[in-house]
Amino acid sequence: MSSDPASLGGLSEASQPAHGLGPIAARVAEVLGPRKIAEQIAFGELTISVASEIIVEILTALRDDAELQFVSFVDLAGVDYPAREKRFDVVYHLLSPRKNTRIRVKLATDEDTPVPSISDVFPAATWFEREAYDLFGILFAGNPDLRRILTDYGFQGHPLRKDFPLTGFVEVRYDNEQRRVVYEPVKLAQEFRNFDFESPWEGADYLLPGDEKVN
Repeated sequence: MSSDPASLGGLSEASQPAHGLGPIAARVAEVLGPRKIAEQIAFGELTISVASEIIVEILTALRDDAELQFVSFVDLAGVDYPAREKRFDVVYHLLSPRKNTRIRVKLATDEDTPVPSISDVFPAATWFEREAYDLFGILFAGNPDLRRILTDYGFQGHPLRKDFPLTGFVEVRYDNEQRRVVYEPVKLAQEFRNFDFESPWEGADYLLPGDEKVN
C-alpha cells in the first residue's frame, strides 16, 4: 500500500490508462475526500486505505453513491503482521455490477481495539467478521453474533496468527473406553527435526550425499 503523499490526491497518469480505473478512482477521491488515507491501483484493481473508526460510513458512501454503486459485498479477510504495532489489516472487497469494477478497502487495527461491524451495511459480512474473529482474534464492535465459526468449542488461540504454534495446543481423539471424543494436550512422539530428505531410511551404513557437511 502506497503511503506516498502524491498518491493521496489521485493516481499517477501512467496508472489511469493502463487499467481504465481513472474515472472510478477520481470519483472515489471526490466522494471520500480527506477520509481516504492512501490509494493504489495494482493488478487491475483499486485499493484504498481508511481509518478503522469510519469504515461504516466509508462503505456506506461507496455503496450508495449513484456513480459508483459498490452494492455487492464480496469478501472480508484478515492479514497478520506481528511486528507492527497495529498487527492486523482488515481487507474488504466490494463489487460494482453496474461498473463491472472491484474495490479493495483496507484498515489497520490491533488485538484489543474493536473494528466497527459493517453488518448493518452488508448483512452478509456478519459471517465473514465471525471468521476473522475466530482465525485472527480481530474484534468487531456491533456484530450481532460474534463467536467462533470454524474452530471447535473451547478452542485455544487463533490459528491464522503467525505466532500460533504449528501443533496447536490440544489434540482430539475418540476414546473407546469413554465412548466419546476427548481433548488432550498435544503430545509429540519426537521433537521437530530438520531432515535433508536424501533418503527416507535411517541407519544407512554408507555415506549419503550431503552427510559430509556434519564433519
